[in-house]
Amino acid sequence: MLATTHTAALCGVEATIVDVEVDLSVGLPGYHVVGLPAQGVREGGTRVRTALEQVGISMPARKITVNLAPADFKKEGAAFDLPIALVIAGMETQADLGALTGVVAIGELGLDGSVRGVRGALAAAIAAKQAGYTGIILPTCNASEAQLIDGLTVIAVASLREAIEFLHGVVPPLAPLTRTSSPVEALDMADVRGQRGAKAAAEIAVAGGHNLFLLGPPGIGKTMLARRIPTVQPDMTPSEIIETTKIHSAAGLTSGALVSERPFRAPHHTASGAAIIGGGKVPRPGEISLAHNGVLFLDELTEFPRHIIDSLRQPLEERRVTIHRAAGSAHMAASFLLVAAANPCPCGWLGSAMRECVCSAQQLQRYRARLSGPILDRLDLHVYVRALTIEELRSSPETASSATMRARIVAARERQRWRYRNTALTTNAELSSRQLRHYCPLAADGEALLARIYKQRGGMTARGLDRLVKVARTVADLAGEAQISREHLLDAAAFRSMQHLHGAQETTPAHISATSAAV
Repeated sequence: MLATTHTAALCGVEATIVDVEVDLSVGLPGYHVVGLPAQGVREGGTRVRTALEQVGISMPARKITVNLAPADFKKEGAAFDLPIALVIAGMETQADLGALTGVVAIGELGLDGSVRGVRGALAAAIAAKQAGYTGIILPTCNASEAQLIDGLTVIAVASLREAIEFLHGVVPPLAPLTRTSSPVEALDMADVRGQRGAKAAAEIAVAGGHNLFLLGPPGIGKTMLARRIPTVQPDMTPSEIIETTKIHSAAGLTSGALVSERPFRAPHHTASGAAIIGGGKVPRPGEISLAHNGVLFLDELTEFPRHIIDSLRQPLEERRVTIHRAAGSAHMAASFLLVAAANPCPCGWLGSAMRECVCSAQQLQRYRARLSGPILDRLDLHVYVRALTIEELRSSPETASSATMRARIVAARERQRWRYRNTALTTNAELSSRQLRHYCPLAADGEALLARIYKQRGGMTARGLDRLVKVARTVADLAGEAQISREHLLDAAAFRSMQHLHGAQETTPAHISATSAAV
């Protein structure tokens, strides 16, 4: 007796459709799985046998051979339990296995017959839709993910018994969509006292998708400001919700709920390269992919190993990462807003009026060497955040709230959406060099000013020059102006001074634009 159904195998954040062929033949009773199964897949035989007994079905006293095709890539995880058990139960009860035609099944079985959630349910649903399947059977806790895919019938089951009843024409009711809940603590940019330049830079960074580097003494609010950046970001679009949920589902972080709020990832500086970039024996998403469509915050940037910081170069340019392993390669999205924070020196007080720096020249040289030029070149906005006085800390000055800043950012994003409506671009930071010249032309006086800035800063690269113009384009968008003016270029140049790495006064644009003045 031979029967076939379909399931999905996860690699990275993508899923591949797998045919599950189950053969019951004469011979010594046994359970054999072929097709490059991992140890967890082989152990599924015990779970399948016990779960079937819980619903009153005995494992056939025959030679059971399960083939997972195609057999040229490693199959991992426990999601194969449910399709295998369904086929065996159908053959033993002589049910109509035609109900499984055009349907993909995934799910882990508990010894009590329950169906437990699995990683990558949304990726499996996407793969099923793309392959032309019409339905998917999956655990109830993963139903919200699959419901995001239009045109796919979702059959959510809480137990193996419910899955077997589906073979007899009984379709279980579908639970409503669930979403990630908002954080309990209400964060707001109004909590940040002073730091006018840093808040202006944060607004520009979010509006145009530019990477931000906050430098300053310890305890002055760099982390406080960074953690409030998600409060000024625009709401996620339906396509962004699908992309983000797929990645978090593949990492097993969703608990079946949709990721409807922009991620904020803040890995510790002791995290490994695989944890930051992604990897493992079978590739899994790292922090840069988990921050897709959100913020990746690297606090104490100089404490991260240099090879890990330098490994961000390619993802920052290509907005995706490719992981190569012996078990296969995985391509994962990694379009995130990088926000980094660091002290200006080992003691933390270089350039501060509060305390005197006690670091030697050799210590400063070694400290600065932890950040390579190519990485600093990819950080669009460099901000020196000064320490506040006691009067500034204890007073209650008027300051922009998250709602106010967010409204301006949404308006600037809408201008960018309209400008790039015939392209795949969403923010100014994504412009290529060719697109930059097409969408961001400068007037004659602007070209002259840009040439003067380039000559004055001998260390500026071609990439740095392009990024300066992109930032100027965002400043103009926030100001509601169609053309990039001299003032916008000067604002952008003020936020790209490498002198901040050596300690300086608070970063403030030379010519405060309407946007900066509002902050």
